[in-house]
Amino acid sequence: MLKEFVLYRKYIKLHLLSELEYKGWWIMFLMVVITVISEPTAIILMFSRFGNIGDWTLERILLIYSIAITSFGLAESLCRGFDYFPYRMVRGGDFDRLLLRPKSLFTQVAASYFHIHRLARVFAGMGIMLWACSRLGIGLSIYNVAILALALTGGMLMYAGVFVMCSGVSFFTIGATDWIYIFTNASCETTRIPVDHMPQVLRRLFTFFMPMLVISYFPASAMGGWGEHAWRGWLALPAGALFLSFSMLIWKFGVRHYKSTGS
Repeated sequence: MLKEFVLYRKYIKLHLLSELEYKGWWIMFLMVVITVISEPTAIILMFSRFGNIGDWTLERILLIYSIAITSFGLAESLCRGFDYFPYRMVRGGDFDRLLLRPKSLFTQVAASYFHIHRLARVFAGMGIMLWACSRLGIGLSIYNVAILALALTGGMLMYAGVFVMCSGVSFFTIGATDWIYIFTNASCETTRIPVDHMPQVLRRLFTFFMPMLVISYFPASAMGGWGEHAWRGWLALPAGALFLSFSMLIWKFGVRHYKSTGS
């Protein structure tokens, strides 16, 4: 495990140095920051025009949204290779080259791509999170920091699991996996909906199948003291790890049944 981590770190370091060679990298970084900040514009305008929805305020919505988008940014940055996998490695045949190397396939794929501007989503999400916490009067106590750390880690594992699952399915669909974006970029949209007003089918889908609410709403609720079951705020890490473990089974099944593009 340690050797794989060292290998992963070397891959990421090389990608990072390569990215920094491009003098205009900060422009793309700034564009992503602006995009993340401007995405909730519609919900901001709605709340400013019509006011709160029951107990739901704009700050509550943005806190939940920021936890989800930061987790997504971490997974997108650290496991970018799996996001590209269906299109670059299966259809392009590059996966054959990885099979010849005596190293973990998971590590090689995860670290095969890294784009520094994707980290902008993390910084922007953290900025929105701190602003929302300040407005809600949520202090950075040990309790809240611990819940937040577990939420971001669990969320990162969950989104990494989505990318891994997509990669496993792509062995059989040869890249026809656009539907998976329902569970990545599109899933963050659900965090802008007050949970009490969310259709029951979506609540169950994003709680038991893809634990989106477990890694965003439950931790935010525990930090803000909104819900009656604060213990649910600690479920983010095990839920994310469980989802990634399930995705790994699909990935390994796909690897076992992979047929080379040259066969």
